[in-house]
Amino acid sequence: MSTFNINNIPSQKGKIIIVTGSNIGLGYETALELAKKEATVIMACRNMDKAKAAKNKILASVPNANMMTMKLDLGDLASVKNFSENFLEKYDKLDILINNAGIMIPPYQLTKDGFESQFGVNHLGHFYLTGLLLDRVNATPDSRIVVLSSVAHVPGRINFDDLQSKEKYSAVKAYQQSKLANIMFAFELQRRLEKAGHQTIAVAAHPGVSNTNLGRHVPRILYYILLPLLSFMIHSPNVAAMPTLLAALDDDVKGGEYFGPTGKREMKGPAGRAKIASHAKDTEVARRLWEVSEELTGIKYLN
Repeated sequence: MSTFNINNIPSQKGKIIIVTGSNIGLGYETALELAKKEATVIMACRNMDKAKAAKNKILASVPNANMMTMKLDLGDLASVKNFSENFLEKYDKLDILINNAGIMIPPYQLTKDGFESQFGVNHLGHFYLTGLLLDRVNATPDSRIVVLSSVAHVPGRINFDDLQSKEKYSAVKAYQQSKLANIMFAFELQRRLEKAGHQTIAVAAHPGVSNTNLGRHVPRILYYILLPLLSFMIHSPNVAAMPTLLAALDDDVKGGEYFGPTGKREMKGPAGRAKIASHAKDTEVARRLWEVSEELTGIKYLN
């Protein structure tokens, strides 16, 4: 794969693309670039005021952008269901689903359905959303599902004995678990799509290290101490969004691949194929995670 250049991607006019969490950070930059490529972008966000402000900001720089804001709270399965029903009523196809939204190392809290917030929002909410929209995606030619993971998947482990961190909560370990769940979900989704004979592909991507709102729960004093030290190892959100855009738009992408920055330790650099931790390829753990996710969310698909 040659170096990815968003400027070489042709117009995406006519394509319907959902980007979750697109009012800020990586999601916003992803939506902005897709708008420039003339796609119809569904900005699926929890806070509608912020979503509308982000949409207006994009329209200020891309006046002809085709943007739609729709409410989606991934920490509330009823909201996910409502979003999906509203989308399916309005649109007869879905070319690309980008599962971008996420939270990182917050204080311990539960989603509306009683899940640990990071596992619930980052993984289970997107697992449920994907299942609800899958028939529409599969009915769309050349469709893709992109799942955002992180370099944090490498030290991550799926703790089936305490998935919701009820016994002990480590914000960092829960985040690592959720990001490992993301990449394992993408790979298991691809295996099941292939087995069922669908042409839709599932891929994963990660942004490296970027100064975005995702780090808002990092203690302020630690943030300001580390930022000068990390400044040479991080890249801006618009560059950090490139692996996602590669995964979503590049013609050379194949199902089950993983993309990220190609610089040192994959913290920054040009977008390309990324390294996958060996345990992220464990098909037995992925199968079990899928089955547990079905039980927790109440949806079954691709069985």
